[in-house]
Amino acid sequence: MDRIDRNAPIGVFDSGVGGLTVAREIIRQMPDERLVYFGDTARLPYGSKSRATVIRYSQQIIRFLKTRKVKAIVVACNTASAYALEAVERDSDIPVIGVIRAGARTAVHATQNGKIGIIGTVGTISSGIYTEVMKQLKPDIEVTGKACPLLVPLVEEGLLHDSVTDEIASRYLSELKGRYIDTLVLGCTHYPLPRSTIRRLMGEDVTLVNPAYETAMELKQLLAGSSLTCDPGLPEDGKYQFFVSDLAEKFTSFATSILPEEVKETRQINIEEF
Repeated sequence: MDRIDRNAPIGVFDSGVGGLTVAREIIRQMPDERLVYFGDTARLPYGSKSRATVIRYSQQIIRFLKTRKVKAIVVACNTASAYALEAVERDSDIPVIGVIRAGARTAVHATQNGKIGIIGTVGTISSGIYTEVMKQLKPDIEVTGKACPLLVPLVEEGLLHDSVTDEIASRYLSELKGRYIDTLVLGCTHYPLPRSTIRRLMGEDVTLVNPAYETAMELKQLLAGSSLTCDPGLPEDGKYQFFVSDLAEKFTSFATSILPEEVKETRQINIEEF
């Protein structure tokens, strides 16, 4: 990996704004690092798309991120991590990580009664990837997955503290409450945003696992282990760059409300060209 520039940015992508929860943790945990974020706002949601389509989208986005000379890529989308990670890892000459393994590992370590719940998109839950990874780590655990497809559009619309979101989340989570889980994986990068609602509905006894934080910590270790950590004190100009495939202004205001720093500009690109 000696040909990779350690001061190059980290590439992060998602189907929309959900991956900003991962970007937020990277900025918090690694304040010296530079970052290029792409949100595929024209083609979301990914959770209802086929595996082949999600792989094609992910490959296009990675080709775009490589034009920005990134040193590592974070697939900050659970559906893309479930469907496309193996395919894009195979084709890549730089490190690529997803958001699933770190979250699965943390959940297995956190559970006391061996009953773990996962909420995610239809694609993530139907892939069975979380269950597969957890069973490899601890074969006797009981994993219950619940697809919550309506939560993503509600988050995208900014309805984080709204009676509609409460009602929908309550319906989805009631099934998991009946399974007596003690650990719940927020298996979609959008879900840390309505976390307080999920916490209230599940109760204080259930540990919530946020894969966004765990992924940032995994990335930090990976960069350090590969001598790819950015030098401190580089110019701040252009440190964080944001790109989308549609609705740049809407993205900018949402991103500013989530991230520790104001997002001054989001550029729209035609991702189909890549």
